[in-house]
Amino acid sequence: MENKIGKYRWTICGLVFFATTINYLDRQVIALLKSTLSAELKWDDGDYANIEIAFKLFYAFGMLGAGRIIDKLGTKIGYALATTLWSIAAVAHAFVSTTFGFGAVRAALGITEAGNFPAAIKAVAEWFPKKERALAAGIFNSGTNVGAIVAPLSVPYIADYWGWKWAFIITGMLGFIWLAFWLYFYEKPYKNPKLSQAEYDYIHSDMDEVQPDAEAAVEQVSWFKLLTFKQTWAFALGKLLTDPIWWFYLFWLPDFLQSQYGLDSLAIAVPVAVVYTISTIGSVGGGYLPMFFIQKGWPVFRARKTSMLIFAFFVLPIVFAQLLGQQSMWLAVFIIGVAASAHQAWSANIFTTVSDMFPKKATASVVGIGGMFGALGGILLSMLVQKKMFVYYRSIGQIETAYYIMFFICGAAYLLAWLVMHFLVPKMKKVDL
Repeated sequence: MENKIGKYRWTICGLVFFATTINYLDRQVIALLKSTLSAELKWDDGDYANIEIAFKLFYAFGMLGAGRIIDKLGTKIGYALATTLWSIAAVAHAFVSTTFGFGAVRAALGITEAGNFPAAIKAVAEWFPKKERALAAGIFNSGTNVGAIVAPLSVPYIADYWGWKWAFIITGMLGFIWLAFWLYFYEKPYKNPKLSQAEYDYIHSDMDEVQPDAEAAVEQVSWFKLLTFKQTWAFALGKLLTDPIWWFYLFWLPDFLQSQYGLDSLAIAVPVAVVYTISTIGSVGGGYLPMFFIQKGWPVFRARKTSMLIFAFFVLPIVFAQLLGQQSMWLAVFIIGVAASAHQAWSANIFTTVSDMFPKKATASVVGIGGMFGALGGILLSMLVQKKMFVYYRSIGQIETAYYIMFFICGAAYLLAWLVMHFLVPKMKKVDL
């Protein structure tokens, strides 16, 4: 059946996957060089937290603007512009040498990297029927894991052999390579000569929008109108509560391994890679599970919400990561990996709720609003918990207590988010714009 329909939509999914991989590779470089940069530039935990707050703050507001710009410019030009700008910002890290300078380039990276997910979700909405969107989102979202795997396996070694500046330059240049492929292969389905009529019909087979391709570029919906819908708030609050947990893994996992087990920057490469390898399973599996339920005849909203509840329960064991990690580092790594895997499964589905509940002309804008809330949640967690708490407990030699508190927060966040979303949109009804 698939051969008769065609597979070009999966080429588009592959392009979005590689863009997301590069996006996360670029943003994780600084976490892997934290000890090197702290020693050379005399940073403490507070300085590092401030630099990451700058990234998250500009990422937050960048998400809001990026979604709007991508809805206006279209997926092809919007994604290309975002990738060009974030690649320049990533390379620019090599040319600063002060704490303020790093804060400035991290801010630039944050505001430009914000374009990735609104563009990615818009591409999926344009190229996939509803029943395949969670799987497609799970596949491209697994790029976050691959980026996080490639980073510890490459960045410390580049820095060790050629210096930390080249780690930023080499990873930053990858975006320009991707850009050439994107401009060659991507076009909207109704304009793409490489797409067969059979696959075009299949892509639009379960959509309830009239003229889905042409309509998306005609009319824009204001943020204020979008904020009047409970569906927008369900997505935004779900992101607010759960995105900060992924930020925590991304920016503090290397420090956890160094603090708890005395690993150096080269030795942490394998355990960090293992965590994100495990999480890749959740990203793809998280997209498959609701599709399985839908094929069994379940309504889309029931399949989506049941899957998300299952994933929320899979995060709970992380509460015991600190305690069980005293027996074995690898046991802690496995538990954190399972929690990260559950997050990625959750993430694939919460993104897809946007295209479930909104027409394509508003998907990037709604994803941008939710992304802004998620980044603001990361800022609040950094300011109210990590920055003060980590500095304090490290100063008295009890950093393990800080991580115990954080793992408890990680375990509770997803069930709380699921309850909030369920209360606001029990059946995730489609918004009429």
